[in-house]
Amino acid sequence: MIPYTRIKETCLYIDDLDKALAFYQGLLEMPVISKVEGRHVFFRCGDTVLLCFLPEITQNETTLPPHYAHGKQHIAFEVKQDDYQATLKQVTGKGIAITHEQDWGSGRQSFYFEDPFGHVLEIVPEGIWE
Repeated sequence: MIPYTRIKETCLYIDDLDKALAFYQGLLEMPVISKVEGRHVFFRCGDTVLLCFLPEITQNETTLPPHYAHGKQHIAFEVKQDDYQATLKQVTGKGIAITHEQDWGSGRQSFYFEDPFGHVLEIVPEGIWE
């Protein structure tokens, strides 16, 4: 078996870098680690990376393999179990509408919301997949 440890980076395809900055850095408080005007903005998310690309640019890449997507993509961000309720309050306190709350049983819950591009984001407590 290949000894994977986790997914290191996740990518979303967006249509406005400034709108991504306002949401992911401004509201979700993720530090920016790279921005290339007209191409991408990358954010630090714990010990992983969220990549936000303009698909009309990356689908025509020649130095890297072309990649892009359209439509509603999904990412779940993990927080410590003890921080889950505080995170829910923090997100709603910033005016972000919760679109769904899920009870996964065994005391585990998650909540869903959307970014400005319509992507489905989720906050899950650690251990949800164990």
